[in-house]
Order: sequence, then C-alpha cells, then structure tokens
Amino acid sequence: MLNKKMIAALNGQMSNEFYSAYLYLSMSAASTAMGLRGAANWFMVQYQEEMVHFMKLYNYVISQGGAVTLATVKAPPSAFKSLLDMFEQTLKHEQFITRCINDLSDLAVKEKDHATAVLLQWYVTEQVEEEANDNDVLARLRLVGKDGNGLFMVDNELATRVFTPPPAAGNPSA
Repeated sequence: MLNKKMIAALNGQMSNEFYSAYLYLSMSAASTAMGLRGAANWFMVQYQEEMVHFMKLYNYVISQGGAVTLATVKAPPSAFKSLLDMFEQTLKHEQFITRCINDLSDLAVKEKDHATAVLLQWYVTEQVEEEANDNDVLARLRLVGKDGNGLFMVDNELATRVFTPPPAAGNPSA
C-alpha cells in the first residue's frame, strides 16, 4: 500500500507525463504547419509513448489502493523557431523528467516502498533511452544546419518512427 507522500508524488509525476504528451502533441501540430510531416510523425509517436507513461502510473496508483488526483495541465508552447529549436526543447524537457524520476526513485527508497522502486526502475531505463534519442536527432540536425536537402533527409528519417505499445501497456507489472 502506498503512503500519502508517495501517492502525492506519483500524482505529481502523472501531471508531468500528461504535460509531456501535450507538449509533443503541440510539437506535432507545429511540425505539420512547417511542412515537416516526418517530424510531425516523430512527435505524435512521442505523444503516444507519454500517454503510456501516464497510464502506467495511473494504473499503478489505483492498483495499490491510492487515489488518483488529476491536476490542471498548463498549455504547452505552440510556436517554435525551427525543428532544431523543438528538439532542443525536447531534450531540455526530458532532462527535467529524468530529474523528476530520479527524485521519485529517491523518495521510494527513503520510504522503503520497494514495489514503487521497482516500478520506477522502468522509468529510469526509459529516460536513458529518451535522452539518447533526442541527442541523436539533435546531432543530425546540427550536422545539416540550414541545408534544405539535409533537413529533408532528416525529416524523411523521422517519418519512419512507429509507435509500438509495450506488452500490456499501462499494466503496473509490465
């Protein structure tokens, strides 16, 4: 059973994950407006992944007898200078999420909440992947600079990303 401090912290992280989804949905729309359909796809896949992250926490809190409290989610930015700007903001945001997950993990250890600590290890691993993906795209975008042909090629590559739900998405034991 979760204690009140852990429930509050997990509810806070649910808000962070929901904001992440909202941010990537906004970036998908902005990419579409820029004519970057590949980037729009990449951000839409990211949106879907963030919703899985949210639902995993949601289902976990409920399965442990905790109360889910949904908070107001602030509006994400809707205007971006460039695709490079979007990915720089994406990396910065994922680094923030990594710090939040690390803080949650520390709290679980402090509270001797072993079940939550195990759940959060999935998120720790996921954040390593998230930041690596962002850094890979940023490296390509920096390499091509303002070259239209290079941006076209990067955009085509981003179009190949597909959403693959984890086996039993949202299942706290998955």
